[in-house]
Amino acid sequence: MKNEGLLGIHHVTAMTDDAVRNYEFFTNVLGMRLVKKTVNQDDIHTYHTFFADDVGSPGTDMTFFDFPNVPKGSPGSNSIYRAAFRVPDDAAIEYYKDRFDEFDVKHDGIQELFGKKVLPFEEADGQKYQLVSDENNEGVAPGIPWKNGPVPEDKAIYGLGPIEIRVSYFDDFKKVLMDVYGMKPVVEEADVALLDVGEGGNGGQVIVRKDEAGSAKQGYGEVHHVSFRVADHEVIKQWEEKYNQLGMSHSGNVNRFYFEALYTRVGHILIELSTDGPGFMDDEPYETLGESLALPPFLEERREYIEGQIRPFDTKRSK
Repeated sequence: MKNEGLLGIHHVTAMTDDAVRNYEFFTNVLGMRLVKKTVNQDDIHTYHTFFADDVGSPGTDMTFFDFPNVPKGSPGSNSIYRAAFRVPDDAAIEYYKDRFDEFDVKHDGIQELFGKKVLPFEEADGQKYQLVSDENNEGVAPGIPWKNGPVPEDKAIYGLGPIEIRVSYFDDFKKVLMDVYGMKPVVEEADVALLDVGEGGNGGQVIVRKDEAGSAKQGYGEVHHVSFRVADHEVIKQWEEKYNQLGMSHSGNVNRFYFEALYTRVGHILIELSTDGPGFMDDEPYETLGESLALPPFLEERREYIEGQIRPFDTKRSK
């Protein structure tokens, strides 16, 4: 039997007010590559876009739904509060601060968090993020910077950083992450904990904060779910059995074509486990990743209908 341990963060999925504006922000400003433009397999009227490193490596994907007519969310407790992105070093943090000033991106200036330089910032729809410096970082390996992106490779985002979750039931939630998911405490204080996932470091950490203010309201500008990495089909089936033994309700194994997925909810927080493979390279050439609407085989026969339902937008970047 394989080790069922989690390997790090797999992806974070959020809701955007506008897939086109969001695409332009992530590619032109942040310098992340659109590796897949597809639809939400549970709501085919909705885009699902995946921004990642140069080849869509697991642990580098920030993904978005653009649900039609969804209201604006509001930040608060009992939610995934903030996603983060890794950059190579402190100089890259300085580079992005200047870049954000140039592009009028709202940010809070360079700060320090758990001994690392960070740069909190917001997208136009209110989605909260932060950059985190990999200077002196150890643990989960980063991805590969986008080779043809607008940001120099030695400065560019190349992976997801620690995910921040805020809950009113701090002790109970932290206990589940440690006891069920095997996360290890790095910092434990009365109202905040930093937990390692897998090999830990910036690519495998969760920040849990106690927050007894009002709960967040789901909508655009808010995170939908976080996914953690598991090795393969065998391991995700082990987790399915583990959930059954613990009496935790779950989705059952879902084949998303690009990876397999298993969903459960811990309190208010939707947690997904996803396999590292097959990945995003099998149905499109490297050179044109994300440039056309990609559909998994079970939706391909409905392509004409789907393309008639969603608003087309141009993501062609290859020459």
